[in-house]
Amino acid sequence: MLRWLFSRPKETQEPEAMQSSDMLLWIGLGNPGANHALDRHNIGFMVVDAIADDHNFGSEQSKFSGLVRTGQIGGQKVLILKPTTFMNKSGVAVQKAMAFYKIPLSNVTVFHDELDLSPGKIRVKMGGGLAGHNGLRSINQLCGGPEFQRIRLGIGHPGHKDRVSGYVLSGFSKDEINLRDDMSNGIARYAEHLASGETDVFQTRVAEYIAR
Repeated sequence: MLRWLFSRPKETQEPEAMQSSDMLLWIGLGNPGANHALDRHNIGFMVVDAIADDHNFGSEQSKFSGLVRTGQIGGQKVLILKPTTFMNKSGVAVQKAMAFYKIPLSNVTVFHDELDLSPGKIRVKMGGGLAGHNGLRSINQLCGGPEFQRIRLGIGHPGHKDRVSGYVLSGFSKDEINLRDDMSNGIARYAEHLASGETDVFQTRVAEYIAR
């Protein structure tokens, strides 16, 4: 079950800025609020929460126009960020975190819903087109371009472009829920490969976990 969806963040003051260019910034995309928590569009939030829980990250805190958790994965320091600016302004939170910790775009990974992949499918992609995704577009505009890593999380397509908005803002069907949870748990289990840059191994292991 997705027990992490409704935890309440702690309000904190931002610490003094620091040089952390070796830190990884992993962003889950979604929309804030309990009414959006189970939307297909929020699969990015769900996945990064699963990662943080599985790897015993610290408690959630409010910073950078978002919710953050920090921890270690395979000896690598990782900052997980969920923007609370709504999807089309996700870049605001990402830019603030990057600037504060001096994180280069090459250390940024974005977990987002992908209409062009079937539910339960994932793909790792570096740079390239934005496929009309408002969250990716905002990050591209505010954070230095499209050359950041994406973890594309399949949610399927409703079949016609006029149905897309309602589809992504609705919940997963009963048949899709197990795939959603397996995808989240598989990504969390094999996140160490992602943190170490072994993206092919990561993608393969997660696909095997979902298909088991």
